[in-house]
Amino acid sequence: MKRLFVLLSLLCAAVVLKGQTQPYGQIDVADLKLTACDFEKGASAMVLFDKKTVSTENDLTIITRHKRIKILNDKGLDAANLTIGYYSKDHLETISDFQAQTINLNNNSLQFTPIDNSLIYRQAADKNWKTIKVSFPAAQSGSVIEYSYKVTIDFPGAISDWDFQGDIPVRYCELDTRISRGFTFKIFPRIFSTLEKNIKERTRGGNEDSTGTHYLWAVKNVPSFKDEPYTTCREDNIQNIRFFLFKTPFDNMTKRAETWPRVTGIWMNDPDTEEQLKKNLSDDDTLLTRAKLLFTDEEKIAFLFNKIKNIVKWNGKYDNDTENGVKTAWGKKWGNSAEINLVLYNFLRMAGIKCNPTYVTTRGNGKLESDLPGMDNFNTQVLTVTTRAKNTYILDASNKFNTYNHIPFNLLNCYALVFDPAVKSYEIKIIEDPQPLKKVVLINAQIKAAGKLEGTVHVLSTGNDKADNLQQYTNLGETKYKEELRNKDNNLTIISLKRENMEADSLPLNEAIDFQLDLTSSDENYIYVNPTVLTPFNSNPFLSENRQAVIDFGNVNSYSIKSFYKTPDGYKTESVPQGVSMAMPDKSISFKRIVAAEEGVITIRYTIDFNRSIFTADEYPVIRDFYKKMFEMLNEQIVLKKT
Repeated sequence: MKRLFVLLSLLCAAVVLKGQTQPYGQIDVADLKLTACDFEKGASAMVLFDKKTVSTENDLTIITRHKRIKILNDKGLDAANLTIGYYSKDHLETISDFQAQTINLNNNSLQFTPIDNSLIYRQAADKNWKTIKVSFPAAQSGSVIEYSYKVTIDFPGAISDWDFQGDIPVRYCELDTRISRGFTFKIFPRIFSTLEKNIKERTRGGNEDSTGTHYLWAVKNVPSFKDEPYTTCREDNIQNIRFFLFKTPFDNMTKRAETWPRVTGIWMNDPDTEEQLKKNLSDDDTLLTRAKLLFTDEEKIAFLFNKIKNIVKWNGKYDNDTENGVKTAWGKKWGNSAEINLVLYNFLRMAGIKCNPTYVTTRGNGKLESDLPGMDNFNTQVLTVTTRAKNTYILDASNKFNTYNHIPFNLLNCYALVFDPAVKSYEIKIIEDPQPLKKVVLINAQIKAAGKLEGTVHVLSTGNDKADNLQQYTNLGETKYKEELRNKDNNLTIISLKRENMEADSLPLNEAIDFQLDLTSSDENYIYVNPTVLTPFNSNPFLSENRQAVIDFGNVNSYSIKSFYKTPDGYKTESVPQGVSMAMPDKSISFKRIVAAEEGVITIRYTIDFNRSIFTADEYPVIRDFYKKMFEMLNEQIVLKKT
C-alpha cells in the first residue's frame, strides 16, 4: 500500500490519497508557492487540507484522517515533528495504514520524499496511552507535509469532537460522520466561517431501510486562533463540533440522563452525597466553639472560611466530587477543591449557617451546554451561603488568596448548579457580581528641573484585584514583583514598596510605592510628563484590527486615578490635558478627566467606569475605537516650559 502511495505521488503532479476525491484534496505547484500574504499575514504554517471520516463497521468505529500542511517559514518547522496519541489500554484503539511524505518544489516540479519506516516511532506514553512520533525528512521552509492513517476503536459509537480551528490558519477542513441506527448523539456545532458543505441525511441499506444518519460539515478559509486579551478558555472560542453520546442500542449503556430534574434527583438521593454533607468533623482547634461565640453570621462565615482555607491545603486539582472523602481530607489537611469546600460546608452547617453545595464550570473549563444534562459538565464544587440577613456569598476555600466577601474571578460569568439539600431542589444560574470592583490610584509626585519625576503612588486594590496581587507577590517574591510594577520601563525605578491590609478581607490592599522616573523626552527648555505612571493603564489591550473571541472582563470595574504634580521653580505650565468626558453609545463604559492647575500644583483626576463585563466580538469595533480615544487622552502630557 505504501509503495503504491509513493508511486502515485511520483507519477502525477496532483496527489489524491485513498478516499479523497474532491478538489481540495489535490496539490499542485501553486500550493508550494503559497506565502503567508496569500492567506494570513504573519502565519508560520497553514493547513491546506484536513479531512476526518468516521464510520461504524462490525461493532467498531473506523476513523480515517488525511492532512496536509504548508510550512511557510522556519517558525513553522515544528509541524514537521508529528505526535499522534491513542488510548491503547486493552487494545481499545489501534492505529494502522500510516502513510506520510514531504513535498518540495524542485525546478518548478513537485518532489516527493516518503517517510521511511525507520522514522516512525511507536512509544508508550504511560500504561494507558501510546504515541506515534514522526519526523518528516527534507522538511524546510516552503515544504508541504502530508500524512494519513486509520484508527480502529473497539466500540461502535466512539465519535470524538472535531476542531475546525487551531493555532495556524486552515484553507479547507471537513468532517464526514456516519452514525449508526440506535446511537443518539447531541451535537453542538460552533462554526462562524462559511460552510462549504452542510449535509444531514439518512443512510439506507440494500432493502432501503434506514441504517443511520450521515453528517458532513466542511469549512474553508478559517483564520488561526490567537490568544486575545480578556477571554475565557480556548474551548469557548474556537470553531468546533462537540459530540455527546446520549443513548446506545444497549439498555445498560445509556450514557446520560435526559433531563436536569432526573440528573439532580439522582445526585440528591445518592447515599454517598448525603453522607458527605453530614460529617461531624473532629475539631482539635476548637474552631466550632470559637465560631459559635461570634455574634453575626457574617462573622462566623469570615472566621471559618479563613481558618479552613489556611488549614487545609489544596492539592492543585479542581474536582466536582471527593476522591477520598471529607473526613480523610480533613484528617490529612489536604484535598481537592470539592473536598476542601465540603470540609467548610460541614463546619458552617454545624455552626448554624445555611449552605448550598454549588457545582460550577470555571472560566478555564468551558461554557455549560444547558441542553446537555450531566454532573460531569462541572469541574469544581464551591458553596453558596445565605445569612439570616439575606446576604449571599459564594465561597471557594481551595485558594488561600480568595476572600469570603468577593466572588472568585475564575467563577465569574460561569454556570453554576446550586443545590438545596434541605428541600431537595436545585437552580441553574450564571454567577455574576453586580457590584463594581473598585481600584484607586493616588499619585503624589514632584517634577524636578533636572528632568525627573519623584514621588509616591498608593494603589488600593479590592476583591479579585487584591487576590491577584497577593498571589503574584507570593509567587514572584518582592524583587520580581517590583520588576513587574515597572512594566519593562527602564526609566522607572521602584525605590521602596510597603504593603498593608494583606490579611483583612474587609479592607483594600494598600501598596505604597516610592518611585523615580527619568523624563527622557525632556530637554533644556521643556519638561514632558505622562500623568499615568504606575496606573493600570500602561498599554492599550485592544490594538488588533479584528477580534474573534468574546470580551469577558469578569468583574464590572470602576477605576479612580487622582494625581498631584508639584511643578519646579523656574518653569511655567505650557499645556495640560483638558477636562473631557465621553462614553460608549450604550453607556457601558465611560471616561472622565478633570484637570486643575493652581499655585504650582497640577491636579488630574481620571474616572473610568464599566457597567458591563461582557461584550460580543461584533461589538469589538466600537470597543476598539473607544479604547483608542481613551488611551490617546490618558497619554496626553503635562508640558512645562523653562522661564
